Amino acid sequence: MLKQDAIQIFLAGVEAVKPHHFVPRHLHTEKNTVHISGQSFSAHNIQNLYIAAVGKAASAMAMETEKILGSLVREGLVVTKYDHGLPLRVCRIIEAGHPVPDQNSLSGGKEIIALFKKAGKDDIILLLVSGGASALTEAIPNDCTLNDFRETAQLLLDCGAAIGEINTVRKHLSLIKGGQLMQYTKARVIALILSDVPGDDLSVIASGLTVPDSTTFKDAWQIIEKYELAEKLPLAVKNRLWNGVKGTIPDTPKTGDSIFSRVHNSLVATNRMALDAASQKAQALGYNVKIIDSMLTGEAATQAGYFVQRLKDEYRHLPVCLLWGGEPTVTITGKGRGGRNQHFALAALSALQNDPWTCKNRFVILSGGTDGTDGPTNAAGAMADGETLSKAEALSLSPKDYLYQNDAYHFFEKTGGLIVTGATQTNVMDIVAGLVGNP
Repeated sequence: MLKQDAIQIFLAGVEAVKPHHFVPRHLHTEKNTVHISGQSFSAHNIQNLYIAAVGKAASAMAMETEKILGSLVREGLVVTKYDHGLPLRVCRIIEAGHPVPDQNSLSGGKEIIALFKKAGKDDIILLLVSGGASALTEAIPNDCTLNDFRETAQLLLDCGAAIGEINTVRKHLSLIKGGQLMQYTKARVIALILSDVPGDDLSVIASGLTVPDSTTFKDAWQIIEKYELAEKLPLAVKNRLWNGVKGTIPDTPKTGDSIFSRVHNSLVATNRMALDAASQKAQALGYNVKIIDSMLTGEAATQAGYFVQRLKDEYRHLPVCLLWGGEPTVTITGKGRGGRNQHFALAALSALQNDPWTCKNRFVILSGGTDGTDGPTNAAGAMADGETLSKAEALSLSPKDYLYQNDAYHFFEKTGGLIVTGATQTNVMDIVAGLVGNP
């Protein structure tokens, strides 16, 4: 029952942040007036209304928007991850690479720029932003190639850099990120933004397409040095960053730039919303619920150890459900397969192996990505319990060995702990749930 409860709690959190729930709260029409996130416009005064949607939730956000706005939509474009497209009435769909950009990512960037240029001063662009857009939509400078960008992206993903650090570098290599997309239009832009980053910083989500950028080329280079990537970077990327540091390339637009007078950015869904819904489900199932207030960041293995100790400390409140949300990182040391959620679950299991506590308590630890994908796998994450340890022992599998090889996927594939949901059409980072039942 604990496993079933854990899955229900996780899925309740995911469901709460799906577009059909939050888009209608921020977008509706009334007679001849369009209300968008606190902004109101007479339909008669809008010459053209365009939809531009980017990210893993782009198709679902665009679908809900089309339902609400109907014939008011003149044209639309969706750029999303492969196999995330949905049947839409108006919007064209481009599916592209994630977490590393591909040729379709460049096509997506080109088409987004074209739509922004096409829109005039009496037009409105409704920009629907969700996680994953940093890789899915890209425009690169002439002195770099797609392979340069792909190689750089993989280096940043493998070194354990936080998403804010990765996106700082991305902003200073791109021609649209870090607020630069606003340079291409005279239209009014209203952005509805679904957060997939710790702290819900609008300038980090999707690398801040329409948001002033407080970071600089110098900041980007310091990140490269912090993770000792300078000698590994493609030469063109290294040269571009250095030219930016020297001031020969203009930095990203900052607060006060006139291009931002035409944009209204609004946060519409967050990890906390998902955690609150998960909490409500856990309470309905009879658990005493605790939510860890601090955001889950840092190395997944280290944080998994912390989570296990917090869970063990709740022995006075059984049955208990401990929830945590955020986005940890993984420094790649092996050649296995997995994602940060599977890695977290395996690290938690490893911390509990040979612990007398595991023999005295019924427990399950689940870590899952709300987008339904965890790393380059078909799983959303994994869950582990005492039965997982028993199966591993019977199969002579060492959790620590699989952890070291970054091979959590194959460990849980053999022990039956993978969580497979398919694409959820949302993305607000990860949910971790730890359950301990009554003795």
